[in-house]
Amino acid sequence: MNIEDFIRDIPDFPKEGIVFKDITPLLLSPEALKETTSLLLKMVGNSKIDKVIGMESRGFFFATLLARELDAGFIPVRKPNKLPAKTISESYGLEYGSDILEIHEDAINEGDKILIHDDVLATGGTAEAVCKMVQRLGGEIIQCNFLIELTFLKGADKLKGYNLQSLIKY
Repeated sequence: MNIEDFIRDIPDFPKEGIVFKDITPLLLSPEALKETTSLLLKMVGNSKIDKVIGMESRGFFFATLLARELDAGFIPVRKPNKLPAKTISESYGLEYGSDILEIHEDAINEGDKILIHDDVLATGGTAEAVCKMVQRLGGEIIQCNFLIELTFLKGADKLKGYNLQSLIKY
């Protein structure tokens, strides 16, 4: 099974000139969902993982499946004012301006081994912000794991020094 067959291009979304990589056909197929989860797990290997972080919102899909398979906890990272308990935050740059991500301050214990997952690595801003928050809370980042990497945007450059794995590269 070729996972790429389940990813469709949506031209000019969310704005003109962008070709959006839509994973919803992959999510609709039980076989593709299972295969993708299996391939993401293979990238983790035998690493001990205590918690898996998923980034809002499409990162949640596979992060929860990975957490279940790794017998690990799941940590959601969200945009401001979406998490109910006390949080820490980190801002990150966008093409035009900036945004903020938050994580519960009690989500990570000192020394927890963390897998960070998102559906797409583009410019690397969100992943870099999450790495900073994990380190502030005392977690050890085992891997940054992505379904898709858009290599032409050079997001990997912001994650130098981390174990970075991407299932599909465009």
